[in-house]
Amino acid sequence: MSSRPLKVLTLLISFTLALLSCKDDKKIIKQTEVHFTKEGELSIYKASDSTQINLDIEIADTDFDIQTGLMYRNSMEQNQGMLFIFDDEKERFFYMKNTKFSLDLIYIDSNKNIVSFQKNAKPFDETSLPSNVPAKYVLEINSGLVDLWGIKVEDSISFID
Repeated sequence: MSSRPLKVLTLLISFTLALLSCKDDKKIIKQTEVHFTKEGELSIYKASDSTQINLDIEIADTDFDIQTGLMYRNSMEQNQGMLFIFDDEKERFFYMKNTKFSLDLIYIDSNKNIVSFQKNAKPFDETSLPSNVPAKYVLEINSGLVDLWGIKVEDSISFID
């Protein structure tokens, strides 16, 4: 083999290796964690014994906030929740896409009475979590709190924002 084809082959191999090594130089995108921002206060009133449970809440009342919810967060404190406020009262369907921690979902009617629950919703699960009855509000709290606090259907809420 003459030296010219060998030089061309060596140059071609070097060029190919240089191109392949560039593909390993991938950009790493680090997502910024979203932190809780208190936008109001909510009280849950137990019908059985008039106990009151108080929470700091974030309010989701825009299309973006409603679609995003608690996605991309690592956790939430026990005394915190997110209240979704809708313009109308109808059956609601939620899911846990991109939600990193387990939640209890509390569905509430237009009279601010609790009408149903979805407890212990699993992180990242895209299974539908229906209210099964019409709801105007949905309160998301940490998983297990519905049972810990003994919240029942017919308990009620009030909130200020």
